[in-house]
Amino acid sequence: MDKLSIIAIIGGLTAILAGQALEGGHLASLLQLTAFLIVIGGTASAVMLQSTPRQFVGGLRLLKWVFNPPEFGHEKMIGEVVRWSQHARKGGLLALEPFVAQQHDPFARKALQMLIDGAPPETLRSVLEVEVDMAEHARRQCARIWESAGGYAPTLGILGAVLGLIHVMENLSDPSKLGSGIAVAFVATIYGVGSANLFFLPVAGKLKHLIAAEVALKELVIEGVSAIAGGENPRIVEARLRGFLAIH
Repeated sequence: MDKLSIIAIIGGLTAILAGQALEGGHLASLLQLTAFLIVIGGTASAVMLQSTPRQFVGGLRLLKWVFNPPEFGHEKMIGEVVRWSQHARKGGLLALEPFVAQQHDPFARKALQMLIDGAPPETLRSVLEVEVDMAEHARRQCARIWESAGGYAPTLGILGAVLGLIHVMENLSDPSKLGSGIAVAFVATIYGVGSANLFFLPVAGKLKHLIAAEVALKELVIEGVSAIAGGENPRIVEARLRGFLAIH
C-alpha cells in the first residue's frame, strides 16, 4: 500500500476544506450534485469518446497501481541475472534450464528460454525489444486517459459555470433562485480545476513513472541475457545492470 498517495489525497482535500472554513464559508456549499454531474460525468464521457474500450478499461485498472504499486524488484532481478551468468559460465547455457520454471514473470521466462535455445545476442535483443515497445505503448495509452481527464475537467468546469450563470440570468426576476444558480456556477469551476490538479494529472504522472520502472525492469532483463549470450564475465554483467537502478 502506497501511504504517500493516500496522505496526498487527504492532504489536498483537507487544505481546500480548511481554507473554505477559515474564510467563514460553509463546507456544505461545496457539495453540489449538479456541478458534480456536469464535471465528472462530462469528463468521463469525453474520455470514453476518445478511447477504445480496451484503453478505457485498462486505464481504470491501472488506477490501483497508484495506491498499491507493484514491486518490480530491480535489485532482485539483477541478482537473478548475475546468478544466471555465473551458472552459464560454469556449465553452459543448458545449465540454466532449472531456472526457467522458477520465473514468475512471463517476460523473464521467455527471455531465459530464448537464451537457453541458443539465440544470438542480436536476435535476443531485437525480438524482446519489440515486445517491450508494444507493451509500453499499450500501457501508456491506458494511462493517458487520466491525463486526458485532467485536460477535459477544467473545461467542463467552465461549461458548468456558464450553465449556472444561464440559470441565474433566467431567474433574475426571482431572487430566491439566484443563489443556487451562482453556487452551481462557481462550484463547477472548483470541481473541474480541483479534480484535474489534485487527482487526474497527478495520477497520470505517477502511472508514467511506474510504467517507466516496469519498462526498465524488462530492459534490464534484455541487457542481461544479451550479455550472457555474448559470454561476458558475471562481474561485468552486474556492473552494467547496476545502471538500471537509477530509474527507482
